[in-house]
Amino acid sequence: MATQIEKKLVFNITKAIADFKMLQKHDKVMICLSGGKDSFSLLKIMHQLVLEGVYDIDILAYTLDQNQPGFDDSAMRDYLQTHNIPYIIEKRDTYSVVVDKVPANKTYCSLCSRLRRGNIYRFARENNIDKIMLGHHRDDVIESVLMSMFYQGKIKSMPPKLLTEDKQNVVIRPLIYCQEKDIEKFANQQNFPIIPCNLCGSQANLKRQRVKQLLSELAKENPKIPVNIFSALGNIVPSHLMDADLFNLRECDQMRITPDEINFVAENQ
Repeated sequence: MATQIEKKLVFNITKAIADFKMLQKHDKVMICLSGGKDSFSLLKIMHQLVLEGVYDIDILAYTLDQNQPGFDDSAMRDYLQTHNIPYIIEKRDTYSVVVDKVPANKTYCSLCSRLRRGNIYRFARENNIDKIMLGHHRDDVIESVLMSMFYQGKIKSMPPKLLTEDKQNVVIRPLIYCQEKDIEKFANQQNFPIIPCNLCGSQANLKRQRVKQLLSELAKENPKIPVNIFSALGNIVPSHLMDADLFNLRECDQMRITPDEINFVAENQ
């Protein structure tokens, strides 16, 4: 029987899929399984929903073995085989590239994620995948928009549904409404064979960790701050920003309505 936390995650996942029309009947979907709590939780719930007939799709668990030292996928393989989940573990040595290209004392995350994303997109194209399913959750989205603002000077984050720039892949994030604390609790209940990331996780002072700590401190003062940031991403007011591509700032004075025009409208209503 499903626990309360599982029911909560299922509700949020199915709501996100419905809200953003993430899936179509007979979609071929690859669920990217990194070996962490988020992707394991997403895979477990989606597999169960398919078995129950909630979604008529074909799923494939895809793991990229980046040749990181100590990477052991034996327990993951056992889990996937035991639960009869179709899977593929593809080996690509991006680790050597990252270590070679990134200077000492610099974080690996950016280059590592770009190489991983490139391989995921390539595999999806080569295998006629309709949707690429990622395990990013609400906290990831909130942290990412702040990181983008702080370190890149841009307002962007992780959308629930994304058409890649080459228009060949569609990326979906069904965990977009789910909180990390709920996923962590569920993962602990399920006792997933988690594979730790020893490449970037061991590096100190990561930007994301600093942002996560900042959000935690702000939430202690006002618990609504994280959800307000999340809500803001779907409540954009272009006229109150500075992006001229979204709002014609140069010509907005010519759009002004005169008092006579206001009176004319009022008199003719």
